[in-house]
Amino acid sequence: MSVREFIWPVRVYYEDTDVAGVVFYANYLKFYERGRTEWLRSLGWEQDILIDKGLAFAVAHVDAKYLLPARFNDKLLIKTRIAGVRRTSVIFEQEVVTDDEQQLVVNKATIRVACVDMKTMKPAAMPDYLKEEIARDWC
Repeated sequence: MSVREFIWPVRVYYEDTDVAGVVFYANYLKFYERGRTEWLRSLGWEQDILIDKGLAFAVAHVDAKYLLPARFNDKLLIKTRIAGVRRTSVIFEQEVVTDDEQQLVVNKATIRVACVDMKTMKPAAMPDYLKEEIARDWC
């Protein structure tokens, strides 16, 4: 388990919901993507810069649990933690919680993101500078 947690706020828009006014299940993946993107940005890395260097991150596995419904106009927090760093991947533990005193867990997921070579689109070793920064500051 990591020692640090990155938190990114989101609000549920109408476009995020289904006909019942509940967040559509696949949209939690979008929320998680925003959390990971903003976490990476907080380290000083933009994904387009990594792509220019020939690297990208791609989701390889998701295990999500849907616990409570989130609804239109809810304020939520996306919590992102690093569960592990491997040679070619990072394992994230992420949660969507209500943005209130209770911080009820709405959804939680373990997501493995692979570092891929943009030319071959196959797994590639993460650059040492990035792997070391993640391990040093987040694990």
